[in-house]
Amino acid sequence: MKIAFLAPAGAMHRYDGSYGKTLHYAPLTLTTLAALVPKELNAEVAIYDETAGKIPLDLDAEMVCITCITGTAIRCYAYADYFRSLGKTVVLGGPHPTMLPDEAARHADVIMTGFAEQTFPEMLYDYLNNNLKSRYKQNSDFTIVGRPTPKRKLLNKKRYITLNTIEAVRGCSLPCTFCAYPAAFGRTVHKRPVKEVIAEIEALNSKEILFPDVNLITDRAYAIELFTAIIPLKKIWFGLATSSIGMDNELLAIFEKSGCKGLLIGFESIKQSSQNFIQKGVNKVIEYEELMKRLHNAGIIVQGCFAFGGDDEDSSVFEKTVEMVIKAKIDLPRYSILTPFPKTQLYAQLEEQGRITERNWAMYDVEHCVFKPLKMTKEELEEGITRAWRETYTFRSIFKRLAPFKNIPYISLFVNSGYRGYANKFSVFTREVMTDNSDIPRGEIVK
Repeated sequence: MKIAFLAPAGAMHRYDGSYGKTLHYAPLTLTTLAALVPKELNAEVAIYDETAGKIPLDLDAEMVCITCITGTAIRCYAYADYFRSLGKTVVLGGPHPTMLPDEAARHADVIMTGFAEQTFPEMLYDYLNNNLKSRYKQNSDFTIVGRPTPKRKLLNKKRYITLNTIEAVRGCSLPCTFCAYPAAFGRTVHKRPVKEVIAEIEALNSKEILFPDVNLITDRAYAIELFTAIIPLKKIWFGLATSSIGMDNELLAIFEKSGCKGLLIGFESIKQSSQNFIQKGVNKVIEYEELMKRLHNAGIIVQGCFAFGGDDEDSSVFEKTVEMVIKAKIDLPRYSILTPFPKTQLYAQLEEQGRITERNWAMYDVEHCVFKPLKMTKEELEEGITRAWRETYTFRSIFKRLAPFKNIPYISLFVNSGYRGYANKFSVFTREVMTDNSDIPRGEIVK
């Protein structure tokens, strides 16, 4: 049996787009799925991540498994239709098929909803026994305890800033109205036993590791246990957390001792009213500068993420945000446009108000406006984010923001350089470019 795992990418994030190696770490979805293939099947497995290289149209596989987020859905469907036309069995899974399974089912033989640790092996056995079902749903007793080690060796390590990605926590309990994660998978937080995480870290035999989990501190007690256990390993690590980390003295001290050197934090907006709009009350705008001082004092660089377009934001928000990120010395600012993903509270709210203006999922890449803003036009919003990117990543701005470090961390300069390139290409990705999938032949289903 031959299985190909595919992760199509949107135009901006594709291998030939503007999202280069410096901004891309190894994903866990496909490598974990590959590890779930039962050994007794003796299957040949290959992974094709379109952020790292082309997806070949002449795949030597009888089954094609595609992971799909909303921003890649249309491209995923194009690949799915094409490979089905060649007689291959196509399996679609991921956040978007989980939220809209009936839509996805028009393009696949099998739809997998929810997490697939338990159902994916079941699906493979059903396939071999000629008993394949059209839908597989996450088990009610789902757990990530005992999850297999991802098959990282299937990736091209030259195309990623690191292959050493580790999962500890899956899920987040925050009520943010824009987040697709709970809309697809719920707000239950799944935790791996600390001993399993430590064993996987030790097996990597690497000084540096990265946790891509959406919120490492969603369970504070678990975070304290995990990172206390990491201290003796003398590692350097990077991960994601909320702004509350900076005001938690005990947890911050443990992060520093355990080797934390970088965190991604969703600041979202410089306006507190925007935090209320998206129900992210954990963010206190008035504390941002103090938060950055505390994190820098702990030797932690910060990727600060902002989402423009809240109902209380007008066109002045862009200049004010750039001023704030420079003043607060946020190491790696990243800007997006508030995006109403299907099945989220934000989508339901804007749909009810008749404000959804874009129905092509390819535009739901968080860098294009798909709804009618309240206090500015769509054009003002898209022009504003383009300007914010460019002004933030001038050489002058970069060095002003990195000033707090006497010896600027190499990784910070490296990633700033990557984002500078990203910022300079931002305006290239028009709707025409974003929605163009003409490189994939149109498939006529023969099954």
